[in-house]
Amino acid sequence: MHFSSSPVMILIFVMMGISWLIQWRLRSKFSEYAKVGLQSGLTGRQIAELMLADHGITDVRVISAEGRLTDHYNPADKTVNLSESVYEERSAAAAAVASHECGHAVQHATAYSMLQFRSAMVPMLSGVATYMPWILIAGVLLLRTSMIPLGVGIALFSLTTLFSFVTLPVEFDASRRALAWIDKRGIVTTQEHAMAKDALWWAAMTYVVAAISSLATLLYYVSIFMGGRDRR
Repeated sequence: MHFSSSPVMILIFVMMGISWLIQWRLRSKFSEYAKVGLQSGLTGRQIAELMLADHGITDVRVISAEGRLTDHYNPADKTVNLSESVYEERSAAAAAVASHECGHAVQHATAYSMLQFRSAMVPMLSGVATYMPWILIAGVLLLRTSMIPLGVGIALFSLTTLFSFVTLPVEFDASRRALAWIDKRGIVTTQEHAMAKDALWWAAMTYVVAAISSLATLLYYVSIFMGGRDRR
C-alpha cells in the first residue's frame, strides 16, 4: 500500500483555507448575534447558573475568563469559564455559548462516555504534544538511516488525530443538550433559538475541520513512511 504525498498536501492546504474561512464566519456570526438582545434579559452567567441548577449540579462554578471566544468547561476544577463578553452579555450568542459550556458540565455530571474517554486521553497527550513535532522532524531527516523514529512519530500523531475525532461527538452532544434546554426553559424565542443553533453549528464546524486536517497531516507522514519503506 502506497500513498502519494501530493494529493495529501493539496488536501492539507485546502483544509487550511477552509479552516480560515470557517473561523472568519464563526467570528462574523457571533458578532452578528451578539447584537441581538434576548427578550428574557438574562446574561450568559445567569443562563449558565440556571442550567446548572436545573440539572441539579451544585459543585460547578461559573467564572469570567479573559479573551474572546475563550469559553470552555474545565472538568479538573469544575468551572464553566465564560469569556468576558459572554459572561455579562444578554444576547443570542451569549445564550448559545453559556448553555453549550454547561452542556459539558452536564456530560461530566452524568458520566457521558465520550467525555470520559477524551478526558482520559488529555494527560497522555500533554506529554505527546511536547515531543511529537521533534520526533516527526527527526524521523523525516533520519528516514534513510532508520524508519523507527518516523514510525514512532506517526504512532504518536495518530493519538492526537484520534483525540480530534473523539472531540466531535462531545461537542455535538453538548450543543444538542444546550439547544434542547434553552428551548424547553423558554430562555430564547423561536428566532433567538435559530440564531443560537446557527452559531453553535459554525463553532462545531471548526472541530470538524480540525479533525479532517489532522487526518490529512497524518496521511502525509504515512505517505513519507511508505515511500521510504518502498525505497529500501
